[in-house]
Amino acid sequence: MGFYLNQDRNIVIIGCGAGGGTAAQFARKTDRKAKIAVFEKGKYPQYSKCGLPYTISGEIPNILDLIEFNEEWFKKANIDLLLETTVEKIDVNKQIVYAKKGNNSIEKHYDSLIICTGAKPSIPPIQDVKVDGVFVVRTIDDAEKILSSVKKDGHATIVGAGLIGLEMADNLRKKGMKITVVEALSRILANNLDEDMVKIVAERIPEDITVFTNHLATRIKSTNGKISKVIIKNKESGEEKEIDSDLLIIATGTKPDVELAKSIGCKIGITGGIIVNNQCETSIKDVYSVGDCTEYLDFVTAKPTLIGLGSIVVRQGVAAGVNAAGGDYELFKGVLNTCTSKFFGVEIATVGPTSDRIDDDFSVVTGRFNGSSLPGYYPGGKPVSVKVLVDKPTGMIMGAQCVGDKAAQRINTFACAIIGELDIETFRKLETAYAPSIAPTLDTVTLVCDIISMKLKRK
Repeated sequence: MGFYLNQDRNIVIIGCGAGGGTAAQFARKTDRKAKIAVFEKGKYPQYSKCGLPYTISGEIPNILDLIEFNEEWFKKANIDLLLETTVEKIDVNKQIVYAKKGNNSIEKHYDSLIICTGAKPSIPPIQDVKVDGVFVVRTIDDAEKILSSVKKDGHATIVGAGLIGLEMADNLRKKGMKITVVEALSRILANNLDEDMVKIVAERIPEDITVFTNHLATRIKSTNGKISKVIIKNKESGEEKEIDSDLLIIATGTKPDVELAKSIGCKIGITGGIIVNNQCETSIKDVYSVGDCTEYLDFVTAKPTLIGLGSIVVRQGVAAGVNAAGGDYELFKGVLNTCTSKFFGVEIATVGPTSDRIDDDFSVVTGRFNGSSLPGYYPGGKPVSVKVLVDKPTGMIMGAQCVGDKAAQRINTFACAIIGELDIETFRKLETAYAPSIAPTLDTVTLVCDIISMKLKRK
């Protein structure tokens, strides 16, 4: 990366989430002398949003432990952190950011600007949604409000059965609440797993959790301004049900917050995110962008995709921070969207697109193997199911999904294969570590590839 010393360089960052906070750190590492200012509209500096569900159950006992870099850290790094400060306007010609903190107006000149405005919760059209007891899961404040409404033997309804929705279901159940999950699509985890892999997860959801797929939450009933019931409707039959609810969590995804970027002419892509290149530059000179407000290319399909994973956001933050400070850092030519989670004791992990997201440009062969984490003769083995998607003409691995023991580590191996552009014949010969008490002689990651290899040879 190299070091650059420029006492005259002014770097302004809008947003101090994972992207903005990381950008500030790497800008400082790259240029020890530059003036760096970070505007954050919330009252906390960089913290882990991904950890919020685990503060509900108490697995993370203190919600403020989520703060990864506190105000003192920014002070020691000589980074000017302005919390509870809202950016109102940007003048790209004069290169000035106009902000407000309370009644005070602030103007900051920049040589490099990094926009990290994140995303806003996407709220479905639920009638009478603005009552007490309805929450999203986006900030520390959101989590604190949810915690104050949790009660043992109470009823919690969760709209959205993606990763966040199921993590919240799991953590609220641990607090003794009765859980109902409502999903508009035909299956849970539709953006993460193929239908056959979802079935494996669904079988492990505890019996005391009720899941309605293919249902819409349409209306809320309240008593004295507080939620009491959620009305849901079957999308096919139109039949309605009333669900008793002491609280409702809306976990139906997010929309990029691009208003500031649009106001200065940054190009917005077909996904609704700010278009950035491999250095996190926008279409405006000296303006960079990072995080949930951006889109980048999917490595496998080469199509634009919204950024929504903390791991990718942090890498973008490194790139934007280094480059805004005069360095040279390039992202990989696409994202793999490698992700993982765990709920109800079930680990899941995925890399690359699901079958639904691969269009007619590709001819795909898939294979699935249900194995064990240990040799059959050794007690204590846990089930592991792996599915792999392969491009039929080339044999290149396009994606993989895993449910079971050490799912994340197995998927990380496939991520290496995809980024290294390995074909199935090469990968199936991977030499994996073996010891009876730790792993089988041939791991599920290679055995599933044997299945696909045989399919390809038959065709």
